[in-house]
Amino acid sequence: APSLAEAHFRTIRQLTYGGENAEAYFSPDGDWLIFQSTRDGRTCDQQYVMRSDGSGLRRVSDGTGKTTCGYFIDGDRRIVYASTHAADTACPPRPDPSRGYVWRLDPFDLYTADSDGGNRRRLTSYGTYTAEGTLSPDGRTLVFTSLKDGDLELYVMNVDGSNVRQLTHTPGYDGGAFFSRDGRQIVYRAHH
Repeated sequence: APSLAEAHFRTIRQLTYGGENAEAYFSPDGDWLIFQSTRDGRTCDQQYVMRSDGSGLRRVSDGTGKTTCGYFIDGDRRIVYASTHAADTACPPRPDPSRGYVWRLDPFDLYTADSDGGNRRRLTSYGTYTAEGTLSPDGRTLVFTSLKDGDLELYVMNVDGSNVRQLTHTPGYDGGAFFSRDGRQIVYRAHH
């Protein structure tokens, strides 16, 4: 009798071990992953890159504060991620998990860096939750979530941090945005 086994996940393999590992995204060519991790006994997430086969693992954030939401830009040559290190180099307090999963709105700002972590540049200086950045298909625009105007809204800006424009205006969370393949629309999460 023919097998009814799952055909698409036959070659699934684990790439990370130890710590909490999350939010992994591929580089455009599919050769690299960027992700956040508490590996090596860290209490705060830091950004790491590795080849999609698990080799070449290296930390690309500076090891201070808490980071989140890494993404490749400029092919696989640069990255964007959010970090709290400008507000405080120590880890922010962990949320109370007694009522389930909680994501703190820590004072993240957006940074770009070379894919090896060098040449880091701060894109935003809002001192409040600003994260969840992803890149448009043409490589010119970042969409991100920020609390900078008092509510969690979506914004776009040029990859150099200029020309910031608000996209959403409804009270409640708007975030986790990704561009459509043609770059003309975004898909995002909302809680209104």
